[in-house]
Amino acid sequence: MIDHSAPFRLLKPTNRRAALVLTSAHSGQYYDPAFLAASRLNATDIRRSEDSFVDELFAAGPELGVPLLAAQFPRAYCDANREAWELDPLMFADALPAHVNTASPRVQAGLGTIARIVGNGEPIYAGKLRFAEAQARVETCWLPFHAALAGQIEETMALFGTCLVIDCHSMPSLPGRHAPKADIILGDGFGTSCAPVWTDFLHASLMALGFQVRRNDPYAGGFITRHYGRPREGVQVIQLEIARGLYMNEHNFSRTRNFAEIQRRMTALLTKVIEARMIWERFYPECGASAAE
Repeated sequence: MIDHSAPFRLLKPTNRRAALVLTSAHSGQYYDPAFLAASRLNATDIRRSEDSFVDELFAAGPELGVPLLAAQFPRAYCDANREAWELDPLMFADALPAHVNTASPRVQAGLGTIARIVGNGEPIYAGKLRFAEAQARVETCWLPFHAALAGQIEETMALFGTCLVIDCHSMPSLPGRHAPKADIILGDGFGTSCAPVWTDFLHASLMALGFQVRRNDPYAGGFITRHYGRPREGVQVIQLEIARGLYMNEHNFSRTRNFAEIQRRMTALLTKVIEARMIWERFYPECGASAAE
């Protein structure tokens, strides 16, 4: 039984096989009753920002030998893929402290750490919040999630001398004739958060599994890729966005019949990454041997 009081689930393998860490920051589906009461949205519309079932698509990770960190709080409540204090002052009844970032593009778009809108642009709240509410969410959700992620990266570096983080997300169907056509978008901050050899490998592997793949357009990565990606220090971070229409009904938030097939392909992708001996050895010689055990 899932403990919804915990801000995240960390599923660790019994036999660690590779220097890979999986994260899912936006797949949380537990909506606090007080949060729902403060929202002007119904129980369906409040989920428009949610990366539904993404953690399940990558659920084979621990069985294959790598950890999976998944948030349980929803993105609409607290966004773990933002800085800790990206807040819109217009959302609050009281003044915000000086350390708050009120001018980021994400805040201006209504998608700060405490979002103003959900994915389809609908405002979340009927009234203004107090800063104490934002502070409580950051302290009980954002900080524990990132402490766990930093801990997994540190542990992986200690074990293998290198670390690859795949930050798993989903994207809504992109409307319009001129929208980018892709099943999956890989974001590596235009080469700043992940060594090209890994981006190239993931791109080729996904195409071999039958996906149409783009890079960095329109999603180049969020806070997790920017903050943790340090290729020169051995920490590679890449964001993987998968189109929701491939595996779920975006109107009623249910899995489609194709869910099992997409899950199978994500498991195949993880297997390819874990067994990529030549790439692991390029970063740390012992990794190639460890990944093949």
